[in-house]
Amino acid sequence: MNEDTRYEAVRSRDGRFDGEFFFAVETTGIYCRPSCPAVTPKRHNVRYFTTAAAAQGAGFRACRRCRPDAVPGSAEWNVRADVVGRAMRLIGDGVIDREGVAGLATRLGYSARQVQRQLTAELGAGPVALARAQRAHTARVLLQSTGLPVTQVAFAAGFASVRQFNDTVRTVYAATPSELRAAAPRTRHRRTAAPTAGIPLRLAHRGPYQAGPVFDLLQREAVPGVEEVRGAPGGRTYRRTLRLPYGTGIVAVDERPGVPQAASGAHPGGWLEARLHLTDPRDLTTAVQRLRRLFDLDADPYAVDERLGADPRLAPLVAARPGLRSPGAADPEEAAVRALLGREDAAELVERYGKALDAPCGTLTHLFPEPAVLSGAEPAGPLGALAAALADGAVRLDPGADRDEAHRALLALPGLDTVTVAVIRTRALGDPDVAPPGVAASDSWRPWRSYAVRHLLTAGELDIR
Repeated sequence: MNEDTRYEAVRSRDGRFDGEFFFAVETTGIYCRPSCPAVTPKRHNVRYFTTAAAAQGAGFRACRRCRPDAVPGSAEWNVRADVVGRAMRLIGDGVIDREGVAGLATRLGYSARQVQRQLTAELGAGPVALARAQRAHTARVLLQSTGLPVTQVAFAAGFASVRQFNDTVRTVYAATPSELRAAAPRTRHRRTAAPTAGIPLRLAHRGPYQAGPVFDLLQREAVPGVEEVRGAPGGRTYRRTLRLPYGTGIVAVDERPGVPQAASGAHPGGWLEARLHLTDPRDLTTAVQRLRRLFDLDADPYAVDERLGADPRLAPLVAARPGLRSPGAADPEEAAVRALLGREDAAELVERYGKALDAPCGTLTHLFPEPAVLSGAEPAGPLGALAAALADGAVRLDPGADRDEAHRALLALPGLDTVTVAVIRTRALGDPDVAPPGVAASDSWRPWRSYAVRHLLTAGELDIR
């Protein structure tokens, strides 16, 4: 995009570009999402930024009307396999809060100075600033959806001190933490005593979202003890346990029927309602990002549908299901094991080696067993080889993993065929451009071949795992 097309998106309040860029108004000192309902500013007063962190670093505060910090993430970071895309996925997963910039650089295989230089040059903000913007958003969610004391919110959001927390909130939102809490919309002001009682969330997405096929897939794959899907189609709830860096969690996500498109063809986007029960609120950022990857909420359905809809074979499928997603995984290592074994054998592993929750919730009783546990308990065969490789880091499937490198490492393991590796690459690594062996995938489908395969599977025109 150039400045002309960006300003046109702002002028028309086009929600398709929410999260793809941000604009700031020099006369007000405020930055917004493109779909902000406020009066359109004069063009010469507008500046554009790739990230919210860059806008904040330039001295602009978040708009209170459109909440630009709550937009879907840019789909670009899911597509890109370079160091910037990998870094953004890791920052979203909370790596800087846990390991610092040095830890981020180590995972990427670069020096901290190189990572700083590349992110700043391309995004207008370095890793610390990007993590700071994410902490501010997490803090706002906790302030406005829980009754946690402000001091606990500060550390749960990832801040090193209460002073740093207060300064950041004032800078980003032009309000104190107490004022931000008091300003929560009445309709969503559902504060609870603690995050363990459940944090209500709206997981935003851009454009149309085909919730039905996603919930169908999750229901077919659900592993007892770890997952369940309740209710009838159109009103189902998906629930699962989560192993997180600081503790455990249970999440519930509601199916939400799609909103019909307007006569103009524009689609307002929407959200999925979710509730998170965490044993440690510091895991909020990581849990949210893992859910976003599972439900593929940062996708750009406009770009996907435009490319795939131009293919004669896929055109009727895209027309029937606009906004079809390619689901990822809440736990990539778990997804790899399940891709190898299938649902029934995975359920047996949970019964035999899964860690029991301290407080079971209905049918959710266990965490999926970790690779280190599986490699010790089942050392032989393909499962043992995969579990050992995941446990010792020979195969990396975290958000910052190099997808091609992981692909080669997986193929080198005994018992993993090309179809299984393709499934792992699609689901665990969230690669949007995977064509399993034997599928006649056109090059014109790139870089969205995973979505093309999902269309064919959903329509019953393809039969693979």
